[in-house]
Amino acid sequence: MNNGTIILKVKQRLNKLDSSDYDNIDVWQIVEAFNKAQVVWCRRNLHGLNVKQTGDEQSKRRIDDLQRLLTEDVITLLKKSGYYVSTNELPADYFEWKRISANVTSDCCDEPRRMVIYLAEEANVDELLRDKNKQPSFDWAETFCTLKENKVRVYTNDEFDVPSATLSYYRQPIRIEVAGKSDPYTLSVSTVDVECEFKDDIVELFIDEAVKILAGDIESINQQQIASGQVEGNN
Repeated sequence: MNNGTIILKVKQRLNKLDSSDYDNIDVWQIVEAFNKAQVVWCRRNLHGLNVKQTGDEQSKRRIDDLQRLLTEDVITLLKKSGYYVSTNELPADYFEWKRISANVTSDCCDEPRRMVIYLAEEANVDELLRDKNKQPSFDWAETFCTLKENKVRVYTNDEFDVPSATLSYYRQPIRIEVAGKSDPYTLSVSTVDVECEFKDDIVELFIDEAVKILAGDIESINQQQIASGQVEGNN
């Protein structure tokens, strides 16, 4: 769906029929509300705070709707005492964790072994390292990782080496821009049109979400309630 259609639809949902009560809303305000709507909708549906309480990959619809944001990045790891830590921070477009995978090596085995790595809480590291059933194990090809200081830590108990790993994550949705109009994020005039990357039926939900945000900003309770019902009813 092109940006002109998005702006037209937002204004249509805000205005009363045959009136132009809210035509004084600037394009940059609609762009900001739409981009905020993308983030709000994605966070809610990744976590499951929606009508059916389903999060990412808990239904075919969620898989289909959110798969566009799934991406992966190879991260280099630096060896420390008992664990490896990523040399760089999480990617700039990082939005939410999915998984991490790696092939590890050990002196006792010539071939690299695919390791199952699950995300654990930093508060439980000491307990996990002490627990014989949960501590890192090359034999069982299983270990855990944590997130700290915007970096990934993969624990090894010095049993094996993890030179690199592949991080799968949900990235931030691409923000739309309207050519010739002010970009509320950079405060400069956008030189090109950047359209929404999602399919049209999801864009319609973003539009309702954006209308809900704008209606709240202008204290238009009726439009806010209608838009909120549309968003949740079509999730």
